[in-house]
Amino acid sequence: MVKKAYNKIKSILFSDPNLLFIEDQHLINKPFYFQGNNNKAVLLVHGWTSTAYEVRRLGKVLNSAGYTTAGPMLNGHGTNYKDLENIKIEDWLADIEKNFLDLKKDHQQVYIIGTSIGSNLAAVFSADRIDVAGLVLLATPYKLKLEIFIVRLARIMSFFVTYKKKFYPPTFGLSTTITRLISYQTYPLVSALETFRIIEKSRGAFEKIIQPCLIIQSTHDHVIARNSLEEIYKRIKSPVKKKRYVKQAYHTFISDIKNEYVFKDILEFLDNN
Repeated sequence: MVKKAYNKIKSILFSDPNLLFIEDQHLINKPFYFQGNNNKAVLLVHGWTSTAYEVRRLGKVLNSAGYTTAGPMLNGHGTNYKDLENIKIEDWLADIEKNFLDLKKDHQQVYIIGTSIGSNLAAVFSADRIDVAGLVLLATPYKLKLEIFIVRLARIMSFFVTYKKKFYPPTFGLSTTITRLISYQTYPLVSALETFRIIEKSRGAFEKIIQPCLIIQSTHDHVIARNSLEEIYKRIKSPVKKKRYVKQAYHTFISDIKNEYVFKDILEFLDNN
């Protein structure tokens, strides 16, 4: 079943992500919804400062295998970075709840896939929802590198600076990575503090997760603490949990990745659970 579906979606998988990006300019700030035919749905949650386009290719892959896939735009995203200023994590959780319930109306099972902060949001939401069929957590921060220092610095700076430009050391991936091209390059410091709050909240949520769970992280993730995947895996209480490492990929790898087996692993996990 998985092999047959995988062969069907090869044309999507082996399309160059950057060439697709050029063709998809009109879609980068839009949510997506692809109707499936297997009575199962997947809610895909993008990361902070990014857009739903970040998980669109994964959504198309899963849809080609029969799943209905939905990628909403979280509040404050896909417009202007200043729109993030008054958004709280409760607003993002409400976005997830609304779209999850919409999918539940017409589908027997609904899974959630999140990337980066989107996966922390997915974990917090799912900890209190036994009707979530399963979770795929991509590039999930259990802790950030130098987190204590970074959080303290952000809190101090927020008294003097409203907005901050992103800084990318050479080790943070190419400037042509899709996630970087579609993301806000300036952000409100108060919004960054909200992301720290959801990371902290998710640490308690992982221990409440009993749904089947697949966790994937890059071996070269320069944003989150090296042991994030292991800490999350250890705390999740689900009897069905799997972990995978992606080699030589940037932190939010799903939109740029050329290791197509990751898509196959995700599809296989959903089909088996």
